Amino acid sequence: MSDRLAPNWLTARPIAHRGLHDRAAGIPENTIAAAEAAIGGGYAIECDVQLSRDGEAMVFHDAGLGRLTGTDGLVRERDAADLGRLSVLGSAERVPTLPEFLGRIAGRTPLIVEVKTRHDGDLALARRTAEVVAAYDGPVALKSFDPVIVGALAELAPGLPRGIVAESRHDDPSYGHLTEAARHGLANLLHFAESRPDFLSWRVDDLPNAATHLCRLLGRMPVMTWTVHSEAQVRLARAHADQMVFEGFRA
Repeated sequence: MSDRLAPNWLTARPIAHRGLHDRAAGIPENTIAAAEAAIGGGYAIECDVQLSRDGEAMVFHDAGLGRLTGTDGLVRERDAADLGRLSVLGSAERVPTLPEFLGRIAGRTPLIVEVKTRHDGDLALARRTAEVVAAYDGPVALKSFDPVIVGALAELAPGLPRGIVAESRHDDPSYGHLTEAARHGLANLLHFAESRPDFLSWRVDDLPNAATHLCRLLGRMPVMTWTVHSEAQVRLARAHADQMVFEGFRA
């Protein structure tokens, strides 16, 4: 059981996945424009961070630059200033640093920051993210797919809600380097004593399941669910979670 309860604001509003992005409208994911659109719609915001070569937390989902910027290479191979000059999906938006992103949100809506991971024990991104959010005056929570990171955030970011992002199947190639035992542990929260999350963020198509049900019932632990795209998934979210991370429509 978590050593503290998550705050009510964590699940009070639907959460716009990577901001309220709309490529057709020139509003790419994980940009200042997507954050402003979410705030305008009355939503909370979920964003992702990756580490630059010079140690800055960049608001960006992918490890590679290609899909979103048309540029070769990895985020971690470029300095923050260089990354900040890259256009996202050919728009006027550039890749923001986490300090820039927080500065624009300025406490106007809750923010949930996902710390990306390679499941290799590297805590550099977690440390920088914790350092940045420590100076932020607004509702913010941190989460990760990596239980090592979630556990470390208890000391790196004391007092902030921290959550584990999870799914019941781990057949994506990004999990290929993990052992079968490690994947089984992720799918069944067997790391719970080490990660000690305050909330769960579970894949919507894997609901309902024993882990989320028992955490809500016995641990009074809120469950958000990702990523909701359809009416059928909205029904799953409403039945088996406390809030949804949505994309592609207005919740």
